[in-house]
Amino acid sequence: MSFSPDDTILDSLRDALRGPVLAPGDDGYDAARTVWNARLASRPAAVAQCTGAADVRAAVDIAREHDLPLSVKGGGHSYAGQSAAEGALMVDLSSMTGVRVDPDTKTARGQAGATWGDFDHETQAFGLATPGATVSTVGVAGCTLGGGTGHLARKYGLSLDNLRSADVVMADGSFVHASEDENADLFWGLRGGGGNFGVVTSFEFQLHEVGPEVLAGQILHPMANAAEGLRLYRDVMADAPDALQAYAFFIHVPPIPAIPDEYHGQTALDFVVTYAGDHATGEKVLRPLRSFEDPILDGVRPQAYTALQQTFDEGTPNGQRWYSKAHYLNALPDAAIDTVVEHVDPLPGPFSMVYLEPMGGAIGRVDPTATAFPHREAAYGFHILTGWPDADQDATIMDWTRDFHAAMAPHANGGVYVNLLGADEEYRVASAYGPNYDRLARLKETYDPDNLFRMNHNVEPVT
Repeated sequence: MSFSPDDTILDSLRDALRGPVLAPGDDGYDAARTVWNARLASRPAAVAQCTGAADVRAAVDIAREHDLPLSVKGGGHSYAGQSAAEGALMVDLSSMTGVRVDPDTKTARGQAGATWGDFDHETQAFGLATPGATVSTVGVAGCTLGGGTGHLARKYGLSLDNLRSADVVMADGSFVHASEDENADLFWGLRGGGGNFGVVTSFEFQLHEVGPEVLAGQILHPMANAAEGLRLYRDVMADAPDALQAYAFFIHVPPIPAIPDEYHGQTALDFVVTYAGDHATGEKVLRPLRSFEDPILDGVRPQAYTALQQTFDEGTPNGQRWYSKAHYLNALPDAAIDTVVEHVDPLPGPFSMVYLEPMGGAIGRVDPTATAFPHREAAYGFHILTGWPDADQDATIMDWTRDFHAAMAPHANGGVYVNLLGADEEYRVASAYGPNYDRLARLKETYDPDNLFRMNHNVEPVT
């Protein structure tokens, strides 16, 4: 569904908004419509570049009154490219990047266009942080509304577990505040339900004392060590303290001077570790992973938390073609490890990666029905993310991704993280919400019965 706004609609938008309204052909339109995943580049009929909640309300009102399809762009990092729907009115929040920290209450309020880089820059000035994405260019809004995993999540919970309140523009144009004490049912749905209920214009988070340095880094191994390394990794994470987060990545070895030339470009096992606590204790906790075999590289050291948060920025650049497939696993049996090792070498596409993300810790101590995010009992998230520059490789690389995903299905629990769903996975939305889906559908009927906010992994209202 799309629309071609006539001059009347464009005039109404421009009269009502303080920020620019861009149509195809206008200066700045192409930059505004650009999202991270170039494979899903779309052309909105108009872009409303909002400067605040008043602009958002005006854009939502006009979309509702004229029955216009509406998409919302925060960081623009959606794997499914949903922020820039074809022919829609895009509500562009990317100019709304303010973050205000209150060091006394250890809270921060960030606007909906802020990235985690924006957020961490402000909070780390006070030695504070909240769990956020592992790529600094990811938007705070989309990450939090779907869940929010990262280096600190096992210790402090998901991003949404640290959300104290939110300001929301609803489908009827009203502006509401949602928290545990005010509009509590809406607040429940916002924590994991994505953008299904409104446009969140600001988020208030609980902060924690983190940094300015954390013990973190990468431990890189050749594929010859991969199967044994994953078995050790599984054993370490089975008894790991909350302060330890250790990802197991498979990546292309980057051509950097610290790594011998013969490994450049090869597939390798990469333990990406963070210990969010006392460094001396962390050294002891990390010893089994660091003493395994003879790594290509051991880059674990005290480093700035903001540097840790930017570790993957260069490897996930804007403008590539991306495809995402994911599972949740309740365990990591030998058969699953063997399946991973069998498929990852070689990785197709220069930016492709496959990784295991341990859950547990603080994530798993929240009741699965306490928020809309239900996957509290999973042991691992498993993600196949392929990235490449050339459209003529689409079919080959996407088929490889689907085949690998299918091969891992026997080891999966049937659930999936909504933030990792691809554009072709609307059939998996119910799996993303599991036992919470029916409650979300009822909330949708209450807050958005006409499904204005449908350019997302959509929960349809109960009919």
